[in-house]
Formats: sequence, C-alpha cells, structure tokens
Amino acid sequence: MEIGGGGPAAGPGPALGRGGLEALQHTVGSVLSSYGWYILLAAVAVYVLVQKVSRGLAARPSGRPGAAEAAEEPDVVVRRQEALAAARLRMQEELNAQAERYKEKQKQLEEEKRRQKIAMWESMQEGKSYKGNLKLNQQEVEPGASASTVPKSKPNKKPLRGGGYNPLSGEGGGTCSWRPGRRGPSAGG
Repeated sequence: MEIGGGGPAAGPGPALGRGGLEALQHTVGSVLSSYGWYILLAAVAVYVLVQKVSRGLAARPSGRPGAAEAAEEPDVVVRRQEALAAARLRMQEELNAQAERYKEKQKQLEEEKRRQKIAMWESMQEGKSYKGNLKLNQQEVEPGASASTVPKSKPNKKPLRGGGYNPLSGEGGGTCSWRPGRRGPSAGG
C-alpha cells in the first residue's frame, strides 16, 4: 500500500485515471451547458447580496451609542416624550376643529335642503310648478355666492341633421341602408 496514494480519501488525481477524468469533464460540461446561465445568475445574486449585507453592517454603528446616551441623560428622553405628546395634542385639536367645521357645514346643507323641500311643498300646495320654483331658488342663491359669474349665452348652432330626418325611414342617410330578411322557411334543405 502506498502512502497517501491508494485510499479513497487520497483525491481525484491518481485514483481516477484517464477514463474517470474524461467522465468528470463530460459530466461537468453537460451540467454547465444545461444550467450555466442559472449558475451564473445565482453567483451574481449571491455576490450582490453579500455586498449589500457588508455595506449595511459597515454603515451601522456598533454598540448603539444612542441607547447609551439615552440611558445617561433621562431628561433628554423626558423632553422628547413631552414634545411628542404636545405635537399629538396639537394634531388632535386640529382634527377636532376640522370635525366641528364639517358638522357645521353638514347642518347648513341639511337646513338648506329642508328649506327647499318646504318651499317645494308650499308651491305644490299653491298649484305652481315646484321645479320652476326650485330653479329660481337656486338662481337666487348663486348670485349671492359669487357675483363675478356671468351667465353665458349659447351660440346659435345649426342642427346636425335636417328637420325631415327620420332614422327609421331609410332615407337621407348616406349609402348604408338595411333591409329586413325574407320571411318564411329557410332556403336550405
């Protein structure tokens, strides 16, 4: 028995021989030809991942000095918490004020709707058209809201089709004319 040359743990060199080396090359070549791009992409992904992790670890300070400073100066922590509480209180007050304004606006809208319904009911009781009355009420409200708006008059437009146009008659409509199919049994048979 040779020293370091004959056992299974000796390595691929002398134990494989010529046929074993060719078989290994063939196996490795077929694996690379089949999965080469996947192996390359996996290697690049692992490389990028290692780079990101190493940057993250390098950028993070070790020992967490912020925690040590907070433990040393509790008055800083107390001031920060008080400022945070004051900011929350301010935001809550603003939110409450907005909710109050919204409720007030909703009440005004409901009151306006109620007035319109009452006016509509009264006009119906008098025998007048309630839609016309509603339009007049809206026109009265609009000038009070914005005096700068001026009603625009519509320009005189000519009609798109002539007055005698009837789509069901089949006349006057260009080259497309539809005619219904024959009545009766089908001609196949």
